[in-house]
Amino acid sequence: MSLALPRRLKFTALSLAAALAATLLAVPALHAQVSQDSMPLDSGFGPLDPTAPSIPVAQIIKEFTAKETLFNQALNDYTWTRTVRVRVLDGENQPTGQQYYQVVDIYYNPQGQRKERVTDAPPSTIQDVMMTESDFSDIEERLFFVLTTDAASQYDITYLGKQPIDQIHTWVFAVKPKTIVKGHRYFQGRIWVDQREHQIVVTDGKNVPDDNRPGHQDLTLPFITWRQLVDGKYWFPVYTHGRANLHFVASNGALSQNVNMDEMVTYTNYHRFRTSIRVLYNGKEIPNESQPGQPPPVGSTPPPQPQQPQ
Repeated sequence: MSLALPRRLKFTALSLAAALAATLLAVPALHAQVSQDSMPLDSGFGPLDPTAPSIPVAQIIKEFTAKETLFNQALNDYTWTRTVRVRVLDGENQPTGQQYYQVVDIYYNPQGQRKERVTDAPPSTIQDVMMTESDFSDIEERLFFVLTTDAASQYDITYLGKQPIDQIHTWVFAVKPKTIVKGHRYFQGRIWVDQREHQIVVTDGKNVPDDNRPGHQDLTLPFITWRQLVDGKYWFPVYTHGRANLHFVASNGALSQNVNMDEMVTYTNYHRFRTSIRVLYNGKEIPNESQPGQPPPVGSTPPPQPQQPQ
């Protein structure tokens, strides 16, 4: 395999010995099984209080999914920079030197179409795995899970309790798809909703389904995404981190391989770009107070980030 992978490929385990490779029907595609122990849930999280909220749970869900719809619409008015780093780690969680790195500017062309401009993308040095279509699709579309009013009908949303994150008081919900339709991907995990703003501030889980067939495995990393207040209105994603030791099994079940993976995505330089879209909430238009082309003020405390290997 070439070290400089075509962009529209995904992760696949490749480091089985060449002499044994012929016994595999297909090189196992990478994606990770859920490993919540790998997520930094001890960073700023207080104890979970399972007592019922003071307002009906159904009302909370209705209000925060409406805010998610608002957030999803507002995001269409912004440009930003996405930086992705995917690494293979050793048994001590130290980088092996195998890395995929890319910096992309998300912008709009004169026709108002959202585009991506790659500004930094050295050749990938990853040899143990190959990035596949679903990896890139997750990075581009699903690592900052948006639970809009329309999307909420596809999920079971269960109230778990109240939990502080630093200075933010949140409600915690478990989210899982009601049914899985072939060819579609979903989020499964937990979300934390700000009790004051009724907006999602943290998402922890993974994208499903995985393909766990031996020799054809397509596994996704569990991840946690932090949001931050932008323009005093919208909790936009700023940081995603995922890590897991992926286990791949050959089609005959005789061979297996573990690959320790780490993924970090940052979202920076949010700028309001367009003003032509009217944002509605509960039937009323939300006035736009920011000026196009100006960097938005970023509020709240930056999210805690796990210590990264040197």
